[in-house]
Amino acid sequence: GVIANYVSSLLMATISQDSLRSLRNQLFARMQKLPVRYFDTHQHGDIMSIYTNDIDALRQAVEQSIPQLLQTSITLIGVTVTMLTVSPLLFIVVLVMVGIMFMVIKNVSAKSGRYFGEQQKNLGIENGFIEEMMSGQKVVKAFVHEEESMADFDKINEQLFESSYLANRYANVLMPILGNLGNVSFVLTALVGGLFALNGVGGLTIGGLMAFLQLNRSFNGPITQVSQQLNFVLMALAGADRIFDLLDEPEEVDQGKVTLVNYELVDGQMVVTDKKTNLWAWKHPRPNGDYELVELVGNVVFQDVDFSYDGKKQILHDVNLYADKGQKVAFVGATGAGKTTITNLINRFYDIQSGVITYDGIDVKLIEKDSLRRSLGIVLQDTHLFTGTIAENIAYGRADATREEILEAARIANVDSFVEHLDNGYDTVLTDDGAGLSNGQRQLIAIARAALANAPVLILDEATSSIDSRTEKMVQEGMDRLMEGRTVFVIAHRLSTIVNSDVIMVMDHGRIIERGDHDSLMEQGGTYYRLYTGGLEID
Repeated sequence: GVIANYVSSLLMATISQDSLRSLRNQLFARMQKLPVRYFDTHQHGDIMSIYTNDIDALRQAVEQSIPQLLQTSITLIGVTVTMLTVSPLLFIVVLVMVGIMFMVIKNVSAKSGRYFGEQQKNLGIENGFIEEMMSGQKVVKAFVHEEESMADFDKINEQLFESSYLANRYANVLMPILGNLGNVSFVLTALVGGLFALNGVGGLTIGGLMAFLQLNRSFNGPITQVSQQLNFVLMALAGADRIFDLLDEPEEVDQGKVTLVNYELVDGQMVVTDKKTNLWAWKHPRPNGDYELVELVGNVVFQDVDFSYDGKKQILHDVNLYADKGQKVAFVGATGAGKTTITNLINRFYDIQSGVITYDGIDVKLIEKDSLRRSLGIVLQDTHLFTGTIAENIAYGRADATREEILEAARIANVDSFVEHLDNGYDTVLTDDGAGLSNGQRQLIAIARAALANAPVLILDEATSSIDSRTEKMVQEGMDRLMEGRTVFVIAHRLSTIVNSDVIMVMDHGRIIERGDHDSLMEQGGTYYRLYTGGLEID
């Protein structure tokens, strides 16, 4: 009765939600293991649609369709056994009609399923467009692009409407077709059964025929009801395809065996320790189970490196460079020259097609990616702040940092200069990628992260690009302290920030065309000289 229905509904909801929770966990875990290339080539809104719309389609099917299908299956099994008991011969007629019904279901489902797949895909595209428009609303309004944006949305929305309309049109036509086929089955069974009863075929009597016809209606009814759940099932299958496509995406390749460890000196020998010594070494495993420790120094070398993002357009051509411990190496050049690409290769966001990159004499492909990236302090050109306090955002630099270490890193980056004016200080909660902070303030937090990481190698990709001249002077002293004794790679538009670099690489179309310190490059009177004196501009 009512209690049984309540218990069964609650049980099904619990099972479905538990399964979907597990599936969402699997999806998120997979996302953490995907390469950067995947996120560079897929709309973020489309990925979000998999987590929301496609998961919800599965939920509806699990909570609504599966119980109905189970109930229908049990009914069909019971009715089938009874019909076979009454008249096995007459059941053959029913079986023929069932075969026809399933052929219809198969054909209609194939067409409807294709359009449901397009519907889920178009839904993801629409979500991606909306996410893009929300992120870029200031640009849309600044260039009075509202009408064009609405026109673009109308096109995308129309595609979603068409695929949804076609999917539902085919799915909804199934029920009346199956209903009519059920009536045909009933009439045909009555005619054949009447002949059997009159001629005594199979021992069928008039009473048996009447019972069989009643069973026939009980048999056809559930099959027709199944068609009512077809929309949910097909939509869920389309969503499942997208979900499993994401789960089947290849993980980021990592065949590295060399790991980063803390060490301490015992009788003049390096020994691995769990203590926080701030002394780091590369741990090389040996086939015999032993290992060798190599001190992390920070020497980075590129040898004959070629690289392409898509395998077609070459971005870097025969790049050779080296950076010794404590050197500050700067890259300058026009947009698209390949400066940021070099930093992407150092931390293995992407892997090179030819050549070799070594870190302390070790091919970076042999270093475990997590260990490699822990050895790098990075300030990216595009700063991203997560929902949480300012202190928690700085702590992204090192998860096990103490409050005192976080505050010290903040002081180095001069985050104090604006946090002291906030009511909650470092406990101020940031939302929406740090909305309410200026670009310069957001970038100062990113610099504090790098300071907290305390890595021997720093990558500063336009680290001061969003900081005004006054703020830049305030942070430069802290940056100089941060860079002391470390290998530093700097990408900068402001040439004044890299004048004191040990080596300056001038890049053009993926090639290093000049190299040297500031004075030697000025004496050459080449591209760098013209950039510095204003004869050329950095795009």
